[in-house]
Amino acid sequence: MFHFPGRDCCIKRQSKLMCNVRSMKRIFCGSTPTSEYTKVSNKGLKNQNTGMAQSESGHVASKDSKTRSDACSGQQSPVPLAVVEEILLNLPAHQVVQVCRLVCHEWKELVDSAAHWRVRCRREGLQPNDASRPPEDWCQFYFLSKFRCNLLKNPRADDGIQGWEIVQNGADNWATELNRIPLPDNTVTKCFVTSNSLCLKEQLIDLKKEGYSDALMDQLRPHIKISDWYTPLSDYGSQYQLSVDLLDQEKNPISTYHPYKIFFQSGNDYPWCQISYVFRNYGPGVRFIRFTHGGGWSGIRITNSSVEICPAAER
Repeated sequence: MFHFPGRDCCIKRQSKLMCNVRSMKRIFCGSTPTSEYTKVSNKGLKNQNTGMAQSESGHVASKDSKTRSDACSGQQSPVPLAVVEEILLNLPAHQVVQVCRLVCHEWKELVDSAAHWRVRCRREGLQPNDASRPPEDWCQFYFLSKFRCNLLKNPRADDGIQGWEIVQNGADNWATELNRIPLPDNTVTKCFVTSNSLCLKEQLIDLKKEGYSDALMDQLRPHIKISDWYTPLSDYGSQYQLSVDLLDQEKNPISTYHPYKIFFQSGNDYPWCQISYVFRNYGPGVRFIRFTHGGGWSGIRITNSSVEICPAAER
């Protein structure tokens, strides 16, 4: 949705979109695009006098242009706008934005209205956490909610250490094991385990590769929510630490979250603890997110880590 393809791909897509727009106009505005009608007229008159053919073709094109204009002005549209709106709500959102919005002024107003996206959100079960604080932009809320996902790979240790870069591998190294203490989310069955010396691992998230364009990150600056779960490993005390950095194109930090290290005294019967944070009001230029966590002493368990791009209505 948010990814901008290369130049050649853009040209091909633009050509395809224009064909779709012309088709929409034909179907719903009750007219045939001028260029296509003219070609048909010229073909039918090719054996007649050239000057007469050009005159008649030009007359037909002019008449068709007027019909199309009247149909899309809303004055003589064969399809009531209420019906059009229901049709738009049943089409894929990206097609509504990229194709249907270009058909005519009335359709553009329908697609740009907050009511359209509010109804679409309600029908698809996408609602803000706090109903008393509705989104300022329902269209942005829809797309950010619809395509929201965890940007971290292998966050629950289901694939061993795959997807993570080891920064520090103290003593017996990183390992994975089945959860001995259940999490609130009982679908999480495995966790990462550090050894009895400091272990750190990280992931670098390329936002453009994940589909979030430079323009979206700079202009919209959506909230970025991070979360992690941890618990001590042994009876001899443990240490947990986390750092998250929003980076520019050169990997320089724009905004950071480096909370204090968390220490556990002796005992391994602690429940799972969650740490979470939401980046808001950061500056433009964010292109990467670096997520680093780990722990030391007698070891720490970690699982169900997440980094999500979420709507501003998220609290």
